[in-house]
Amino acid sequence: MATKEVRRPTMRPESSVYTRPVGVSSKTVCAYWIAGRCTKKFCRFLHTGAPSSLANPHISKQKAIQKGNAYNATQKSNVVQKSPEKVCKFWVVGNCVEGDRCPYLHTWFRGAGFSMLAKLQGHKKAVTGIALPETSDKLYSAGTDGTARVWDCRTGQCGSVINLGGEAGSLVSDGPWIFVGVPNVVKAWNIQTNAEFNLNGPVGQVHAMVVANEMLFAGAQDGVILVWKGCSESNPFQLAGTLKGHTQAVVCLTVGRSRLYSGSVDQTIRVWDLDTLQCIMTLNGHSDVVMSLICWDQFLLSCSLDCTIKVWVATEGGNLEVTYTHNEEHGVLALSGMPDAEAKPILFCSCNDASVRLYELPSFTERGRLFGKREVRAIQIGPGGLFFSGDTSGLLSVWKWLDPDLKELSS
Repeated sequence: MATKEVRRPTMRPESSVYTRPVGVSSKTVCAYWIAGRCTKKFCRFLHTGAPSSLANPHISKQKAIQKGNAYNATQKSNVVQKSPEKVCKFWVVGNCVEGDRCPYLHTWFRGAGFSMLAKLQGHKKAVTGIALPETSDKLYSAGTDGTARVWDCRTGQCGSVINLGGEAGSLVSDGPWIFVGVPNVVKAWNIQTNAEFNLNGPVGQVHAMVVANEMLFAGAQDGVILVWKGCSESNPFQLAGTLKGHTQAVVCLTVGRSRLYSGSVDQTIRVWDLDTLQCIMTLNGHSDVVMSLICWDQFLLSCSLDCTIKVWVATEGGNLEVTYTHNEEHGVLALSGMPDAEAKPILFCSCNDASVRLYELPSFTERGRLFGKREVRAIQIGPGGLFFSGDTSGLLSVWKWLDPDLKELSS
């Protein structure tokens, strides 16, 4: 008996247009797919999400294409968004292949009125102190890699490396003297006579030092501040006293208006009379480590890991009270300040997100940011508009305020 082949129509699911495989990778959504009309098996545009025509079957082709174009424009605007907070780690070492499409910064700063002059690389670990003596053409730095380095200011080259025998916690200069704090001792050397001395007495790391009234103050790990006074040429430093009161490590010192101010891990600020060397006041305003202190005119500025900068002012009764608190998103590590090229007061504020904010005082208006490879722990002011920063990777950067007349010519 003859038979007749019956061809049945192939059942094709309605969603096959939207579930077909994608061909060439693209960041653009297919406008025909959005309208439900793409018939290409391997379309080179994206078929992702639910098309507009499924949500509304009566949508017109023109509206669907308009929505698709709007979606694509949004996607393109989101492709490259520079992060204002972080420098590209691949760009730092010259290996970033993303170019303009990299979401991270390809610059060491942002803002106007200043520029980077040089990057001095040599320290293997954190830079903890920077000094540029007034009578010298050499820049001095010390770090937790156990070395002090001497840099030629004209060439930017490291002329010598000094083995300290331990991690440096701080470095300051006064006249021809360089002082470096290392565990259990302060090393002093005269850059004119090459004389060297070891000042014994500290217990643990020496985190902070300051010179005032011909005295050297050094804050140590055990919470004690040691004081040395000048003496004879054969023994120019004599231990004159120990200031006790802090219950944990002293990490910052500053001097202003015949007062010594100390900040500690115990979250307090102590005020000491420079004549009697007695503690006359204890300030309790921070809720974490007091990392840095500076005196500016009649104000005392303090910063802490509690993400605040506090401005203290003297009352009529002689006490210090907080007159303003500035909040940051990150813990604050160091403060410093100087006038810019137009004599406007600028506060440098280093945070633990590897950036340094520049604020114009007294408004705290942000003027720009400096960026390090890692957190900046050392900031030092120099002559002629120079300033320096050192981060925990060992990078030492040299900056300068631009002359306003030259800035106008260049613009």
